Amino acid sequence: MIVVAPAGKGGMLLEMEGITKQFPGVLANDRVDFDVRSGEVHTLLGENGAGKSTLMKVLYGLYPADAGEIRLRGEPAAIGSPSDAIEHGIGMIHQHFMLVPTLTVAENVALGLPTGSRVRQDLRPVRKRIRELSDAYGLQMDPEAYIWQLAVGERQRVEIMKAIYRDVSLLILDEPTSVLTPSEVDDLFVTLRRMTDDGRGLVFISHKLREVMSLSDRITVLRGGRVTGRTVPDETSREDLAHMMVGREVRLAPSRIEVETGEVRLSMSGLNVAGDRGAPAVIDLDLAVRGGEIVGIAGVSGNGQRELAEALAGLRPVESGKAAMGGADTTDMTPKEIRRLGVSYIPEERMRDGAIGDFSVAENLILVDYDSPPMSRRGFLDFKEIEEGCSDLVERFTVKTPSLDTPTSHLSGGNIQKLIIARELSSDPAVLIASQPTRGVDIGAAEYIHSVLMERRAQGTAILLISEDLDEVIGLSDRIAVMFEGRIMGVLDKEEATVGHLGLLMAGVADDAA
Repeated sequence: MIVVAPAGKGGMLLEMEGITKQFPGVLANDRVDFDVRSGEVHTLLGENGAGKSTLMKVLYGLYPADAGEIRLRGEPAAIGSPSDAIEHGIGMIHQHFMLVPTLTVAENVALGLPTGSRVRQDLRPVRKRIRELSDAYGLQMDPEAYIWQLAVGERQRVEIMKAIYRDVSLLILDEPTSVLTPSEVDDLFVTLRRMTDDGRGLVFISHKLREVMSLSDRITVLRGGRVTGRTVPDETSREDLAHMMVGREVRLAPSRIEVETGEVRLSMSGLNVAGDRGAPAVIDLDLAVRGGEIVGIAGVSGNGQRELAEALAGLRPVESGKAAMGGADTTDMTPKEIRRLGVSYIPEERMRDGAIGDFSVAENLILVDYDSPPMSRRGFLDFKEIEEGCSDLVERFTVKTPSLDTPTSHLSGGNIQKLIIARELSSDPAVLIASQPTRGVDIGAAEYIHSVLMERRAQGTAILLISEDLDEVIGLSDRIAVMFEGRIMGVLDKEEATVGHLGLLMAGVADDAA
C-alpha cells in the first residue's frame, strides 16, 4: 500500500492543477485548480452540475481527466481506478453508505483487506484495532454488532472507521450530514476535527451553508465547471457563498407576511400506517393543518414521513384511524378521488413518483388532468389548449426546457422539480402535501420553490411540508411537528423552534425528558 503517513498541519497533501473533463455536449471541469493541505478541511461548494462530483471522481479514479495533473505530496500520481486511489491513501465516504447490512462492523471494515495465507481472515486483531481507534476518535462502536442493527449515525461512523483503519491521509466526504440529526452532525464534526488534528486532509462536499461555515478551513466554489471563488469562513458569509454559487443575490430566508389562518382543511386522527415490510411506520398520529398555514414535519429520514405522505395522497392504505380533507373522510379514497377534493401532492421521489422520464414536458404537465377540460373535450385531447396551457406554466414557473416536446429526463433536477410543482399548483389546490420539495435541487431553484410555497400560503392553501432540512422547515413553517419512529414527539410554534430543541425531538427525546 503506497500510503504516506499524514504529516503535521500545513504541508501540501494534494494538488489538482488544470483539471479538465468533458462529456458529450458538457464541459464538466474547465481547468480547475484545487488543493488540500494536511490537517485541514477544504470544502468544495457549488450547485448541482457545477462539477464538484466530477472533480472528485477524477481524483478517486472513477473518471480519467482529459487534461491536467494530480500531485500527492508534490509527486505526480497516476490514479486510474479507485484501487489506485486507495493505494495512494485516498478514501471516499459516499452519500449512500457502502456497507453490507448482514455483516458485522468488523467484517465490513475487513472487506477488501488482504487475508494473508488463511482462507478465512482472523477478525480478532481487526476487532481489537477497531476498539483502539474507537477510543482514540470517540466513535463508540461495537465491532461485533451487525450493520442492520445500527442507526444511521452509527452506520456513518462505520464508514469513517473503514477510512481510519486503512490509514487514509486524504478523505473525501460527499454530503455526509444529509441523514443525520443535529446532535449526530455535532458528533461527526468532532470526529472529523480529530482526524485533521492527526494531519489528515479532508474534502467536504455539502450544500448546507451553515455547516460549511462551521467546519471549513478553506472553501472553493465551483459554478459551471469553473472556480468562481476561494475564501475562508472568517472572510465571508452564507449570503456571499450563495452569490458565488449562483452568480446573483440569493434570498436564503423566504419573506414572510402575516396571514390569518382559516378553517382546518387537513386533519389526521389516530392515524396508523404500515411500512413496506408490514411493520408500523405511522403510529397514532394526530395533526391538523389550517388554510393559510404551513405545518412542517421534521425528522431524520426513515421515521415514517414517506409513509404518512403516501397515505394522505391515497397511495398507501391506512391501517386504522382517520384522515380528512375539507371535512370529507379520505381514509379509504383513491388518489383520483382525493385530488378531486382539491388536494395536490409533491412526492419526495420525483422521477419515481412525480414524473415519467420518457414523457415530454407537456405530457408530464397534463399527467393528472389530461382527461378533464380544458385539456380534453368529449374524450379527445385538445392539443391547442394543451400547448397554450403548458407554455403558460413553463413561463410562470421558469422551467428551463428547450421545448415542450423535450423528454423530461433531459432536464436538470431543479427544473424537473419546478415542472412537478407547476403541475400540482395549476389546479389551485386547497391542500398541498409537499414532501422534500427541494431535495437535491440547486440553491437558486430552492429559493424559487420557497417563494412559491409562501405565495400559496398567503393565498390560503393549507400546506403540509415534509423536509429533512431544518433550515427549510424553520424558515417556512408556522408550526413544526417532529416525527420519531412513526410518532409525533412534539409540535412547536415557529417562535419556540430552535435547532437544538428540534434535534432532541428528532433523536427521540420528548419535551418532558429534555
